[in-house]
Amino acid sequence: MQTTFTPAQLRDPDTRESNGILRTCVHCGFCTATCPTFVLLGDELDSPRGRIYLIKDMLESGRPATADVVKHVDRCLSCLSCMTTCPSGVHYMHLVDHARRYIEETYERPLPERLLRRLLSLLLPHPGRFRFALAGASLARPLAGLVPGRSMTAQRLRAMLRLAPKRLPPAGKTTGGPQVHRAEGERRGRVALLTGCAQQVLAPSINEATIRLLTRMGIEVVVTREQGCCGALDHHMGHHDPAMRLARANIDAWAREMDGEGLDAVVVNASGCGTTVKDYGHMFREEPAPWADRAARVSSISKDISEVLTRFGYAPTRAAPGLTVAYHAACSLQHGQQLTGVPKALLLKAGFTVKEPREAHLCCGSAGTYNILQPEIAGRLRERKLENLGRTGADLIATGNIGCITQLTDGGLPIAHSVELLDWMAGGPEPGAVVAALERRAAAQSAA
Repeated sequence: MQTTFTPAQLRDPDTRESNGILRTCVHCGFCTATCPTFVLLGDELDSPRGRIYLIKDMLESGRPATADVVKHVDRCLSCLSCMTTCPSGVHYMHLVDHARRYIEETYERPLPERLLRRLLSLLLPHPGRFRFALAGASLARPLAGLVPGRSMTAQRLRAMLRLAPKRLPPAGKTTGGPQVHRAEGERRGRVALLTGCAQQVLAPSINEATIRLLTRMGIEVVVTREQGCCGALDHHMGHHDPAMRLARANIDAWAREMDGEGLDAVVVNASGCGTTVKDYGHMFREEPAPWADRAARVSSISKDISEVLTRFGYAPTRAAPGLTVAYHAACSLQHGQQLTGVPKALLLKAGFTVKEPREAHLCCGSAGTYNILQPEIAGRLRERKLENLGRTGADLIATGNIGCITQLTDGGLPIAHSVELLDWMAGGPEPGAVVAALERRAAAQSAA
C-alpha cells in the first residue's frame, strides 16, 4: 500500500511505525474471511482491510478523527485473527493501537461514553475498587432486564449488570503484600507471577491453582508488591499515559527480581494480559534509559502458563478423569501469542478428551472491555461461540483467559481455566466446573 506521510509526520515514532505497517498491506482481503465483525455485519469498513484504509486516511491527513472512523475502529475487537490469516505479515495490532491513541487525543466522545470509559479505567485495573463496585453490581444484577430503553447507554448498563457475578468469591491468597511461595523439594526454577487485576477478584482460584502447580513442580513463585494491572485495558481504550504507568510499575518490579535472585520467567495466566506484557518491549521502545532495555528484558522472559508447564515437564498424577473438554482458544493466546498446540497438548497429557469447536478462530466477544462498550455485537458473538461449543458434546469448557470465562459463564456448559484442570490432575482440589459437569452428567443419565 502506498503512503504519503510527510517527513515531519515521520519524525513521530508511532507514525513511522504505522507507515511501515501500512506499506506491508497488499489489499488482498484474506483478513475479511476471519474477522468476526465482518462475518457478522458484512460491512467492508468493519473488516481489517477497511479499517486500515480509514486509519491510513486519518493519520495521513493529520485531521481529528471523525465519528465514522471512530465507530468502525471501536467495533474492532483486537482479536488479531487477521494477523494469523495475513500472508504479508501486516502487524495490525500496533496499527490499531496507534489509531486508538490518536482518536483519544483528537476526538471528543459524547459525555456518557467519556464517563463510562473513565469509570472503567478507574475501577477495573484496581482490585480493591473493582471488588467494591462488583459487590454493588451483583446486588443489582437481577434488575438488568428492567433497565429501559434501546440507547447505547442503556445497553451498556444492562451488559455491565449481566456480567457481574451472582456472588463474589472470597479474596484470594495472592492479594495483599509481596509473597514468596517456596518450591517443594529441590528448586528447579524461579518465576514471578502476574496476579492481575480483574482476575484476582473474579476468580482468585486461577492464581492459587497456578501457584500450587508450579511449586509442586519445584518452581519458586514470587509475587512482588509493586506489580498490578498489566495496562492492557487502558492501552486498548487509547489511554496511553495510564497504560504506561501501570506497565512501568510491573517492569520496575520484575527487573529488580531479575537483577536480584534472577527469574526464569514472568508467568502470565490471563492470555489477554500476556499479549500485552510480551509487547512491553515495543511499547517502551522510545522511552529513555533504562526503561527501553528493562521492558525488552521483561518481554523476553514473559511466558504464558502453558509454556512454563511444558518447559518444566508437567505430568499428571491422577488417573484419566473420563471427561471431555471443549477447548476454547482465547484470541489473545492463539492469535496474539501464536500459541495453539501447547494448551491442548497439556490437557491431553492430563488425560482429558479434547475437542475443538467449529469456527475456533472467531472471538467469543469478550475482548477486554468490548462486551461492555459494544454489547450488541459481543452478545451475538457469545451466542455463536456457545452454540459451537455446545455442539462438541463436551462435559465442560477449558480456556486460558479470564475475559473469556466471564463472557461464557452461564452459557450451558461449565467453564474452567485450563490451569485449574491441570492442577486437579496433578494433585490439586477438584475445580467447581468439574463438580458442575459431573452433576450435569448425572442429571442427564437419570433423566434418560
